[in-house]
Amino acid sequence: MIEPAERYTGYTAYDYLEAGRDFREFRYAKQIGRVPAYEGLQLTDAQTERTARLLREETVISLHEHVQVFPEDMGELRDHIRQGREPTAYEGLSRSGLTAVFDNGMDGTCCISSDAGWKYQDVLFDLGVRMADMAHQDFVVKAESVKDIEHAAATGRIAHVFALEAATMIENEVDRLDVLYGFGVRQMGIAYSEANTLGSGLKERGDGGLTYFGERAVERMNKLGIAIDISHSGDRTCVDVIKHSRVPVFITHAGARGLWPTNRMKTDETIIECAKRGGVIGIEAAPHTTLSPAHPKHSLESVMDHFAYCVDLVGIDHVSFGPDTLFGDHVGLHDAFSSNLSIGQAHGHVDYEKQPYVDGVENPAEAFYNIIGWLVKNDYSDDEIRKVVGGNTMRVLKEVWV
Repeated sequence: MIEPAERYTGYTAYDYLEAGRDFREFRYAKQIGRVPAYEGLQLTDAQTERTARLLREETVISLHEHVQVFPEDMGELRDHIRQGREPTAYEGLSRSGLTAVFDNGMDGTCCISSDAGWKYQDVLFDLGVRMADMAHQDFVVKAESVKDIEHAAATGRIAHVFALEAATMIENEVDRLDVLYGFGVRQMGIAYSEANTLGSGLKERGDGGLTYFGERAVERMNKLGIAIDISHSGDRTCVDVIKHSRVPVFITHAGARGLWPTNRMKTDETIIECAKRGGVIGIEAAPHTTLSPAHPKHSLESVMDHFAYCVDLVGIDHVSFGPDTLFGDHVGLHDAFSSNLSIGQAHGHVDYEKQPYVDGVENPAEAFYNIIGWLVKNDYSDDEIRKVVGGNTMRVLKEVWV
């Protein structure tokens, strides 16, 4: 287990308020030790030491996480969400080894005013409340630039980047992108599974590609310095976005459809087009996504099968990690919001054996230790590891962010 970062002082979410008076208190899932520790690596002493050194010394960036902690009883989930006060898991993050994390909130299930999610006023409320809490501690800091990430690394902090998985909440108002940028959003998806005014999501029967309004939105994101994510967009929309953007784009959390044939995975064409224009794919680890024929029970091994496939396809310079994990019962979240998250349409007709959690990549506190451990065990060099755990992402951000 990774020891807490020295900079972390023990702050818990909304400590500056009075629980029970200022907000309803819930019993939350354990941030550490909710599930058994992963035993699949079995590193030698030398490999363990090298893994710990790389995690400690390198710039380690997750392209996609949800760093909130969820209720222990997922039956309380909707009540928890409706009060609009998602708690950041500071303790768990203190043990993650991360330098920076792209936190995508839970805006597809942000049901403060509507069960459908993605409402503009709800998203702004969610962002504002999370920032208010973050401003009352000094370990996880809001990051809006490459310099902020570098400063966090130099001072033993974690740089927290606000991101959104879709631009659905801007509706037909491109200037809302400026407002969201002003709130600190520095990465945004085009569509989350369902089509919107910008383009098609991956669950739709047909994909008309990037709309004319979507082109305007991509241009505005480029001008503002918002990194674009196409993880949940349809195949044609993905390629259209890549070609229309004047800077590289991210596939922040996905895997390869050539290895596991579901809509949630990306085609070889999309991954190749993304890489040809300098972009990066972050390998996904959310439950029942990056499975593989060799490892059909979702675990670190199946996740890394997708990593190896993508490295073979486009090279080590265009692959990173966006595990898409959280603190709590991720499978329970999917069960509770299956329609919002389009689980059925994303998986299509591919059969898989349901697992209670992803062994080895269950939450942000354990993900990168085990990922780096796997890379060490499989004889990747320090330079190669440096690229895939943060270097490739930093290269793109230096080109995309203003």
